[in-house]
Amino acid sequence: MIIAGCSHARPPARPVVAAAPPPPPPPPKLVVLLAESDRFPELARATTETLLAAKVAGLATAKESKVSLEVVQLSIECVDPTTACYQAVGKSLAADGLLFAQITAVKRRQLKVTISLFDVDEKTLKTKAERVFANETEAAAGLADLVAEATKP
Repeated sequence: MIIAGCSHARPPARPVVAAAPPPPPPPPKLVVLLAESDRFPELARATTETLLAAKVAGLATAKESKVSLEVVQLSIECVDPTTACYQAVGKSLAADGLLFAQITAVKRRQLKVTISLFDVDEKTLKTKAERVFANETEAAAGLADLVAEATKP
């Protein structure tokens, strides 16, 4: 009598692999809005560069917006310098924080530079630093200090 059988070898036991932890959430996003000035275009360019180099505690490295605050405000039809409008700007840019500058002429050749840091989630203007400069050269030289003042923790 012949008995034949067929069996398969048991597959090797698979090692238990722990599931990888989910990646951490991305850091909150800081958006720098382009500084704009028809009268002082070189200062506006230098201001934007200085804002982009700023480090803000709790926020990721700044991302540059392609447009200025005024352009974003016009596009969302909210042009007032209010907390509600700044929050709407931040939401439209998917930002957690906004860093922006405003450059205005005051007397003769004098100009005022205002740097603002807005927290979109908390709906608050965290800091605002402004200074009047005698001329564009003096303003360019004082930008780094003004931005540091506006972004200090």
